Amino acid sequence: MPIGPCSFISPFNFPLNLAAHKVAPALAVGCPFVLKPASYTPVGALLIGEVLAETDLPRGAFSILPCRRDGADLFTVDERLKLLSFTGSPEVGWALKAKAGKKKVVLELGGNAAVIVDEGADLADATTRIVFGAFYQSGQSCIGVQRILVHASVYEELRARLVTATRALRMGDPKDEATFIGPLIAEEEARRLVEWIEVAIGRGARLLCGGRREGALLEATLLENVPPDTELCAKEAFGPVAVLSSFDDFDEALASVNDSVYGLQAGIFTRDLYRMQRAWDVLEVGGVLIGDVPSWRVDHMPYGGVKESGFGREGVRFAMEEMTEIRLLAIRTPPAP
Repeated sequence: MPIGPCSFISPFNFPLNLAAHKVAPALAVGCPFVLKPASYTPVGALLIGEVLAETDLPRGAFSILPCRRDGADLFTVDERLKLLSFTGSPEVGWALKAKAGKKKVVLELGGNAAVIVDEGADLADATTRIVFGAFYQSGQSCIGVQRILVHASVYEELRARLVTATRALRMGDPKDEATFIGPLIAEEEARRLVEWIEVAIGRGARLLCGGRREGALLEATLLENVPPDTELCAKEAFGPVAVLSSFDDFDEALASVNDSVYGLQAGIFTRDLYRMQRAWDVLEVGGVLIGDVPSWRVDHMPYGGVKESGFGREGVRFAMEEMTEIRLLAIRTPPAP
């Protein structure tokens, strides 16, 4: 049965797609909803509202309400809303959960996703996928590649390939089709990342390429020898920055992936069936991608994380399950007289 009226809060980085991830399952199971899009990017959600307004949905079936975060308290605390589904930063998500009271909560939060490149991997293919995974959307994706762990036997070769490919990425106006690195959502985010880079370098990290800022633009940036407790490793960068490190033992690499407060997705480039199975058994994440980066996602897959990355799952079927409740009907037939 439908759980009842739902409250949705969607993020800025995929303003149409991630709003649709909440809206479509709600319509499918018959849950009315109120949606607050990100204040930076409300237009995609408003377009969805315009389309729905042309249908025969009953009055009150949905509301699209752009507003600032400080004006959206009722999205969280109003008891008439039976489910809160939030996609965004961990700091905001956990604070909302603490105020949500008795309602069901689904949180899709952040990450500092890792990819492991094992010995024997196809380095050309891994390079192409890692560069895309780290820098698409200018790194503004919760499953963007942030930590790159490479087997020592192929580390120098892959590092050279990654640096060459990263330097070739064009930064500039996103309206130019040749541009790959566009601006971050706000200049303050670019300044924050430059500060994180400078702190890491001050603690012994080596800048391999990038690091230059122009307003809200930040070059695609790679570093190595970054201390694991610095922000660039331990927190979510959410920008075009990734860090490289090497390993000798595969289990050591798995432990490094797990050495994070986040657990959204992880990617493994390996041709070893047993290591693939070991990664599946050991990694504390919501999804393990073999032969690809953690940035891969399709709309119908179960998507979500553990630890600080949230709980609950999206993906059409799985979001529908979150928005429904099991109801039992038992009928007893009395014995004949």
